Amino acid sequence: MSKVAFVFPGQGSQFVGMGAELAEHSEMAGQIFREADRALGFSLSSLCFEGPEDELRLTANTQPAILAASVAVLAALREKLPQAVPDFVAGHSLGEYSALVAAGALDFADAVKTVRLRGQFMEEAVPAGKGAMAAVLGLERSLLQEVCDAVSAGGHPVQLANLNCPGQIVISGSAEGVKLAGDQAKEAGAKRVMPLNVSGPFHSSLMTPAAEKLAAVLADVTIRDADVPVVANVTARPVRHAAEIKDSLVQQVASPVLWEDSVQYMVAAGVTTFVEIGPGKVLTGLIKKIAPKEVAVHSVQDVAALEQLVNGGVLC
Repeated sequence: MSKVAFVFPGQGSQFVGMGAELAEHSEMAGQIFREADRALGFSLSSLCFEGPEDELRLTANTQPAILAASVAVLAALREKLPQAVPDFVAGHSLGEYSALVAAGALDFADAVKTVRLRGQFMEEAVPAGKGAMAAVLGLERSLLQEVCDAVSAGGHPVQLANLNCPGQIVISGSAEGVKLAGDQAKEAGAKRVMPLNVSGPFHSSLMTPAAEKLAAVLADVTIRDADVPVVANVTARPVRHAAEIKDSLVQQVASPVLWEDSVQYMVAAGVTTFVEIGPGKVLTGLIKKIAPKEVAVHSVQDVAALEQLVNGGVLC
């Protein structure tokens, strides 16, 4: 029997206006945004719906905003199709929190407060300008790993951070390490190296202070066993037990996001339909580059896409 996976986007998918139309049309979606505002003590919904964009781009704002927008879409979908239960859930970095809410392992209010702090910890971990990230296109993973290992051994830490799809890997680390690794990657045959406009070297060892602070916060957060398997970023394998989930969330901050491996795992496990739930279509594009052509990929972020999914019988 064919299986379905719900997947949730991470940082970079945000845009001003996300969730506004859905919140108007869906009582359940609107409720999620109101719950976020109450939990955080400020109007996250206004930031999502109206901006300003430079405020929305701040990591401590972006993370709860994308989480709220994603869970609002999920709530609207469940309002229409309460019987639609995925076989797997997964999220890209921050999106793992949305996946955990979807799997019943984490309450939304706890999730939105936690990712707000997660964003703050990640911003504070490395002084501005000391860390960097860059996307490397068209170089084999093993070759890029060798480059990063050599640069790191020279005293400039840099590592693979987001293994997104074949030919697209993000590296992260010290500003000098990322520059040197980018130059060497081009010499080794990379087609392009693109510096990313981010506020820190996410998913690198330099994020260890943020991971330690997050561990202290998560110690007081109630996490339950998941109702459905959650494919974790750090292992590209399913986790269900609360202790495993908590551990993987702490590790995730300073570890690579194994997205390509996660999608491959789900396909091998029988997933034939992926539904990206939340703002943007980043994961839809990545999955199309990873999964075989016969695998169906749908993106839901607004009323029209939701209606199309519901009326198309994809999740029946």
